[in-house]
Amino acid sequence: MTQPALSVQDLWKIFGEKAERLIGSPDLQLSRQELQAKTGHVIGVRDVSFDVAPGEVFVVMGLSGSGKSTLVRLITRLIEPTSGTVKLQGEDITALSDDALREIRRKRVSMVFQHFGLLPHRKVIDNVAFGLEVRGEEKKARRSQAQQMVDLVGLSGYENNYPDQLSGGMQQRVGLARALAANPDILMFDEPFSALDPLIRRDMQNEVIRLHEEVGKTMVFITHDLQEALKLGDRILIMRDGAIIQIGTPDEIIGAPADDYVKDFVSEVPKAHVLTLKWVMRPPSSDTEAVGAPALRDTEIVRDAARTVLGHQGVCRVVDAEGNVVGVVDDQDILRIVVAESDGTTASTGATP
Repeated sequence: MTQPALSVQDLWKIFGEKAERLIGSPDLQLSRQELQAKTGHVIGVRDVSFDVAPGEVFVVMGLSGSGKSTLVRLITRLIEPTSGTVKLQGEDITALSDDALREIRRKRVSMVFQHFGLLPHRKVIDNVAFGLEVRGEEKKARRSQAQQMVDLVGLSGYENNYPDQLSGGMQQRVGLARALAANPDILMFDEPFSALDPLIRRDMQNEVIRLHEEVGKTMVFITHDLQEALKLGDRILIMRDGAIIQIGTPDEIIGAPADDYVKDFVSEVPKAHVLTLKWVMRPPSSDTEAVGAPALRDTEIVRDAARTVLGHQGVCRVVDAEGNVVGVVDDQDILRIVVAESDGTTASTGATP
């Protein structure tokens, strides 16, 4: 089994004096409000566990106060956990000395924040190279690496500009380039685009997708925006009151919400844009049904498959990664999703993956 790029186990953050004494006590069964009223302590993160696979874009999503930003700070030990472990490629971050932790931050983990944190008196190229300078790398080598990252994020020609000469979106590209320049094992994004205008925000989301396709870095992305989470995430973790409500792929979150909170959260999402064929397919009526018909992957988005299915005017095969027929789908299965959305109702799916 492949070792996780990041493994978080039984992680707690309780704010207040001698908070560690509460770990394992019955008081932790209380709600956040009840615990604060009784003890004066506040739960920031409640018993969170998850793994992130190498190369995965893992999105942590929740509304304000859900604990998502606290979680990303615990992962990097910008704040100390009350209990639990965080492992980076098997190495226990929570057990490291301050010196060892600084090395992790310099070489293996990079962060991109909402506020760009660029040095106003330094040119773009020098902002991008700053982390390499802190690491003590020779000037020629760090500028060469910085230039590669400037080119990668589409800022060629702006190397000698100062941050205040750039738009907000371009400044965030500088932040991306700076994070990538260190060649980290994992990139952490803490709501990096929430202050940007909608069109610039969309462009930056597309930029993250493009960069991930090119460099394949493991990414943990924090956001309060469901559409952003669905667009970027291979998997999504939804938080509320410091606890995990659900972890799943975008189609799992939309197709099988864990509770009424998640169901309400995703109610306005166009399901045909997120659900895959495995959620609308049905079992073949016989071994020969749809023999010779077009074959579609079970991971294909309903919207993307609609043209083929509707154009065929018959039953299409749905196959898995090995080419095995796992179901069939026809125009009625596709239209059931589309019509339900236009009517404002919830369509039942033909399968439960």
